[in-house]
Amino acid sequence: MSGKHWQTVKSALPAPCVLLQLLVVVVLFLLSLLAMADETTAPARTLHRGNSAEPVTLDPHQSEDVATGNIARDLFEGLTSEARDGSIIPGLAARWDISDDGRTYTFYLRENLAWSNGEALSTADIIYSFRRAIDPATGAPMADLLQPIINAPEIMQGQQPVDQLGIKQLDERTLAITLSTPTPWLLEVLSHPIAAPVHAKSLSEHGGKAFTPGKLISNGAYRLSAWSPYERITLMRNKHYYANADSWFDSVVYYPIDNNNLEFNRYRAGELDWTDTIPPNKLAMIHRDLPGQDFISPYLGTYYYGFNLTRPPFKGNPSLRRALSLAIDRNVITKKLLGNGELPAERWLPPGLAGRPDQTTTYKQDRRQQITEAKRLYQEAGYGPSRPLNLTLHYNSSEQNKRIAVAISAMWKSALGIKTELVNEEWKVFLANRKGKVVTQAYRASWIADFNDASSFLALFTAGHIKNDTGYANATYDALVNEINFSRNADNRSKLINQAEQLLLDDQVIMPIYHYVSRHLVKPDIRGYETNPLDHHYTKHLSRHPAD
Repeated sequence: MSGKHWQTVKSALPAPCVLLQLLVVVVLFLLSLLAMADETTAPARTLHRGNSAEPVTLDPHQSEDVATGNIARDLFEGLTSEARDGSIIPGLAARWDISDDGRTYTFYLRENLAWSNGEALSTADIIYSFRRAIDPATGAPMADLLQPIINAPEIMQGQQPVDQLGIKQLDERTLAITLSTPTPWLLEVLSHPIAAPVHAKSLSEHGGKAFTPGKLISNGAYRLSAWSPYERITLMRNKHYYANADSWFDSVVYYPIDNNNLEFNRYRAGELDWTDTIPPNKLAMIHRDLPGQDFISPYLGTYYYGFNLTRPPFKGNPSLRRALSLAIDRNVITKKLLGNGELPAERWLPPGLAGRPDQTTTYKQDRRQQITEAKRLYQEAGYGPSRPLNLTLHYNSSEQNKRIAVAISAMWKSALGIKTELVNEEWKVFLANRKGKVVTQAYRASWIADFNDASSFLALFTAGHIKNDTGYANATYDALVNEINFSRNADNRSKLINQAEQLLLDDQVIMPIYHYVSRHLVKPDIRGYETNPLDHHYTKHLSRHPAD
């Protein structure tokens, strides 16, 4: 090539810097294509969970409902934790010793424990948190779970200062908890949110806002990232969690969906990986269209209606309370209205609960006899066709709660002529009204075991229990429950449990309606899900992989 022609070609080539810029653009373009391809093939690292209600708070010491507890178990971890099957495993404590008399537990913390902001977590933090949980100023609704600890009842009643609680630091990584009496379920209680540590400095600086996005400092496998009320709560992996490397999901999103059918439709549309429940009478369709995705198993819970015993019409009127209970056809509720394996509740304690006496779970009452007796008691209570009872029944927002309330009010109307006003309330308002005992007459409720023992259910109706929304006060009943807590003889304890439950039913404090089963839809590519009696499922145990 002549020099003249070479000069012409050279002048037409891009300058070196332009070539470099073009090369960068091409590389970035190729990388973006690879990223797009990866996004379409790689599994998403976010778990989308349906969750039935909007939490009142994310303060673990204020956790009192299932929906809040689901989130709290991802955010916080106590001295013990739970395996996939619900069995107790080490949490913050790597191991523990139990004294020969069963009253002193010595816990040895893991090394290098940290809060989600990277600060070290020590036994001093745990002791501070136990004292806060038991402090009457905190008003923790589940503080009674910690009553077995020395001086806890006296502190809760304001008779002793919180520093007298039977928990002490032995060194920076060792602490001891001393009990007033042996408590076999203590290790289970210590996995409950009431026993989770909270960040003292954050509480001091932010007060009630310490459990909100940007301020919440936790110690569990996940940390709070965002909270859009009544829409979603997003948690991200906590890189300072001691077992962070074992978590597969980078984030989990909880959706407070109180409409069962809406949740079901969002699951079918692929928006959810997991449902909190299954709508009534959908199993046949699910087995046809979503085979292998439903998980139904025994669950330690009872759905019931409570009576406000502190005001008319139910105060001092057990005949009226009994009449309303007899008028309910529980078979219709469980078989026709729900249809997912729920058991009609003749009694308060659910089948499978530790300490529950062996009793039949078959509901065979003669409906004609029940209605006849209900009418007799209704008349005995001072009501009848010429003077029908006008009743308000409160329930929290949920399509299923509404369906049950409508059905039961129709049963009351048909059998006794009762006129029922149904009051549907948002969760926070509903809880406040129940606790206030001013506007409620009867209300929907449920109780899920905090640990697998009958005392978890029976303690609910002792005088002064913070969750005793009925206002029931019976010294004989309280003495029985107290004796149950102290008894170490299995046979004697079983007899006491039966006596306490029967007294509760004879006084007709509540109307048990059905015993729960846990029921979820879970996508086939979710791994690590395992049913357990308390229906506790930690995101850190789960992963996503293509279905087999």
